[in-house]
Amino acid sequence: MKMKEYLNKAFPEVELIPSLYYQWDLSIHFTLGQNSYQLTDKGETNIGYFAKVYNQVHTIFNEVFEGDDELFLVTNLYKYIGEKQPTRKLNVYNRYVKNKRLLTHLQVETYPYPFEIEEGKYEMQQFSLRCKVRDIKVNSLIKAAIHEDFPLKPKLGGYPPGYPDVFFVNVTKNVMLFIYDDRGCEVLGLDKQQMNNIYKKYRKWVDELDRGKIERSLQ
Repeated sequence: MKMKEYLNKAFPEVELIPSLYYQWDLSIHFTLGQNSYQLTDKGETNIGYFAKVYNQVHTIFNEVFEGDDELFLVTNLYKYIGEKQPTRKLNVYNRYVKNKRLLTHLQVETYPYPFEIEEGKYEMQQFSLRCKVRDIKVNSLIKAAIHEDFPLKPKLGGYPPGYPDVFFVNVTKNVMLFIYDDRGCEVLGLDKQQMNNIYKKYRKWVDELDRGKIERSLQ
């Protein structure tokens, strides 16, 4: 089964673009690094803040993914229309997939740019690879997703229109995770009990403004 076929069956209303939380009722938006700041008083990168965020995202990831789970690792690459060699600056698969033989099954589709700003100037290429969690260098890939706006390594590569977006779509458990940057991540699922358990366990990482919507969807 290809990624689009799976989505149409399991999450028919969802497009894999930022703000998944608003596309699906059974979804949780986590706010990361609460009461901490990305920069120190001296304007330097606050390593303690990022350590806190890494820990939060790893905890959430491990709550919904296990090593033998099958998933689609999906990446949106934003680029100028007509840009040659679209994979040249995309480091996600060569760098973070352990089993390089899987890369022969990497799929790519081209779509219109999903954001309103300069809509006709750019396009989106969406890469997807079906693999298992244990095939991915999860810790490094999570850090690279978190590092979007900061001069920290590892990085995902990409082109000037925008940093690549990475989605983890768990086919085994019908749940997905999107880390949009160091400020937050989103979890979507089909199983209300599973989502309720995740929410209750990590409710302290959910902003009060989001709790009402989430709690209504879990009733």
